[in-house]
Amino acid sequence: MPLAAASLALLLNSCSMGKFPVRTYQMGEKVSLGPFIYTVFETQWLTQMGEEPSLRVPQNRFFLVRASVVNSGSTELTAPNVSIVDDNGKIYPELVNGESTPQWIGYLRQLKPAESAQGNLLFDAPPRHYMLRAVDETGERMALIEIPLSFNAETPQLINPGDIRKR
Repeated sequence: MPLAAASLALLLNSCSMGKFPVRTYQMGEKVSLGPFIYTVFETQWLTQMGEEPSLRVPQNRFFLVRASVVNSGSTELTAPNVSIVDDNGKIYPELVNGESTPQWIGYLRQLKPAESAQGNLLFDAPPRHYMLRAVDETGERMALIEIPLSFNAETPQLINPGDIRKR
């Protein structure tokens, strides 16, 4: 995994950000890019969202990334959109439509100085290891945030009635 992450960072660095080094961070670390501070907290995979008649089904799976972005600058700015990149370099952009997404952070994130946006970023991607690719306000600097592949339970754990003690 670390070798793949390093290879991906080098590939992305050589392709798009020639004069600035691309750093890789772990999920949970604060990532400063220009006036923006990004933090990724957790992820969740979903096979569908919403209910009939407006049930949403992805092409692959819905991938929710709970994150925050803070504007630490002195002027109002729009936080750039992020994307995820797999170990083969395939890029998946954020989805524009967040309908039925729990706590959706939104696609356009206009932030005043010292203001933050928190919630779920939304992607449609196959389950695998990804790096979240974040950029500064000019698009010149980039950072990668390692997102380990993990599957949280999509259904609640059921309790066997025989396991419950009567009081």
